[in-house]
Amino acid sequence: MMKIAFIGGGNMGEAMLSAVLGQKLTAPDGICVSDVSESRREYLNKQYGIAVTADNREAVKGKNIVVLAVKPQNLPEVMADLKGCLESTLLVLSIVAGMKISAIARGLGHARVVRCMPNTPAQVGFGMSGWTATAGVSEEQKGQARAILGSMGKEIYFDDEKYLDMVTAVSASGPAYVFLLAESLIDAAVKIGLSRKEAGELVSQMTLGSAHLMQQSARSPAELRRNVTSRGGTTERALQVFEEGGFAKIVEDAVKAAYRRAKELGNR
Repeated sequence: MMKIAFIGGGNMGEAMLSAVLGQKLTAPDGICVSDVSESRREYLNKQYGIAVTADNREAVKGKNIVVLAVKPQNLPEVMADLKGCLESTLLVLSIVAGMKISAIARGLGHARVVRCMPNTPAQVGFGMSGWTATAGVSEEQKGQARAILGSMGKEIYFDDEKYLDMVTAVSASGPAYVFLLAESLIDAAVKIGLSRKEAGELVSQMTLGSAHLMQQSARSPAELRRNVTSRGGTTERALQVFEEGGFAKIVEDAVKAAYRRAKELGNR
């Protein structure tokens, strides 16, 4: 049974906490969360029946996995606090955005580190996480990482950390792109006469259904698009407007911009 310390009790950390309990990867008595906020500690204790503390070192005692779920600006202080008190066989799993695995290993003085990049749908069990590991992480520990990340949705392992910046630009930032499209569709629907409530329901279910169809179909997104586009029909007319506006190029430029920024943040 996994015994897990969560350093930081924010939304993504809570999503992981809830998922590992829901999938019975561990029991409430196998978890301790360290958080600076008293109100947050009280909430997590009441909600999940887990141990809570304000002391990072206390949280990691007797644990075999430590999840770093703090904000990037708080990580140096946390690493300095934990350095020298982690068992050498313990697995550290970081979900801290933009922090390279070498910096984490060096800051903790620890050889067994997994770095992962989840996304916000993990909060509802439909997350997508890309991850990598240092050479010191055992196959058993990689299995534990897969189980934890898989409990929040799906996961992909990369043998080179450079791909995590690409993951950041596509799946980690991607929900915001989908939300922007949904927001724009709702606004457009209101302008042609639908109520905002009606438009929201239409767009939400359409997005959900399209995602499920894409995931379950053997056809590519391009094929699925062509199948719904009748010659001379309404969809074809709409897609012509997207093409004339350079939609594909805008998406490409946006992803490249996010990728460049991810690399910049990683080189701080």
